[in-house]
Amino acid sequence: MTDTSARLSIGFSWVGHALMHIVSALFLTVVLALEREWKLPYDELIRLWTLGALMIGVGAPLAGWLGDRWSECRMMAVFFLLTGAGTIACGLTDGPEALLWALAVLGLGSSIYHPVGMAWMVKNATNRGKALGYQGIFGTIGIASAAVVAGGLTEWLGWRSAFLIPGAVCLGLGGVLALLIAMGKVEDRQGDVKPIPKASRGDVIRAFFVLSVTMVCAGLMFNAMQVVLPKLFEARLSDLLGGSTLGVGGVVTAVYLFAALPQLIGGHLADKYPLKRIYTLCLLVQVPMMAAVAVLADLPLVGAAALVVVASQVQIPAENLLLARYTPEKHRGLAYGAKFILSFGAGPLAVQLVALVYERTGEFVMLYITLSVLALVAFAAALLLPRDRDAPAKPVAAPMAAAE
Repeated sequence: MTDTSARLSIGFSWVGHALMHIVSALFLTVVLALEREWKLPYDELIRLWTLGALMIGVGAPLAGWLGDRWSECRMMAVFFLLTGAGTIACGLTDGPEALLWALAVLGLGSSIYHPVGMAWMVKNATNRGKALGYQGIFGTIGIASAAVVAGGLTEWLGWRSAFLIPGAVCLGLGGVLALLIAMGKVEDRQGDVKPIPKASRGDVIRAFFVLSVTMVCAGLMFNAMQVVLPKLFEARLSDLLGGSTLGVGGVVTAVYLFAALPQLIGGHLADKYPLKRIYTLCLLVQVPMMAAVAVLADLPLVGAAALVVVASQVQIPAENLLLARYTPEKHRGLAYGAKFILSFGAGPLAVQLVALVYERTGEFVMLYITLSVLALVAFAAALLLPRDRDAPAKPVAAPMAAAE
């Protein structure tokens, strides 16, 4: 195993994170053009994504298991190739049924990234927190730019190009990665670059139950925030934005892009300070900020929402490193797959919670009060995590400069 292999592995992991979030969100914007093109209602078309969204969650544990048992770098090549093939297939469809199955392939390919890509990067990085921070930035850029990519390509070249061009990029990267693997330039690493101190059986069991609670709460909070933010800004920033859809989208994008750099800061903190302390403080910050979002309007609302998103993003490197610490290396991909199942399972529940609250009240005050309570529950649970017992570990290979 060479430093070059480690650098390439981390680079492909970062780029893959951005592409995964871009291609898995393309349809959410392209569907607006398909309404006019196919003359079908929005509710009928948006349901075509149901199977694809399901595959993203259901496929994650199997992908993680294959990464653990077979090969992480080869599974990442499969990720690029399968996701690219599914995305291109979406651009070649001529009706709803074909698009349904093409989106399912896209979703299955996308399911590979989080369980395999995270485990792959953690294994190859020396300064894991910093590397996870950069990985988070790439993911945030993907989330923020997906609508712009889809909308721009649809506007300039037609809706098919919105699938075909990103799909071709995925296929190209998959081909390059497969070639590098065949040439021996990218290899699977046997053991971490920087070994993680082994946790006791009692700590592993306690961390499993605590992180299960915190990740479900965090998943509900993140998904509900992502679903409701455009509608919330439309309602409470009307004096500033004048009801402009573009303006609403711009503010939402700005809020998430604002959280990109703090993810890197969170990664640096995770390398230097106790993970439990970082994790609990980030959850604690979200308790009053969620309550503030419940009642604020105009620019103070934007500020409070931005702080919620920043805190939720800063906690991610610490959360992923906690998961790595309390998971045996040989099962790490499966563990990240299980984490993604918890987050995925929270998504539909968050959508139903948003719909229920808005149906009953016509506003989102009770929603954010509920999210504030969830943040408090997650904070209380995180206090029960085992005490940090980090000790300096001797690397098994030379430090990887790209992750320092």
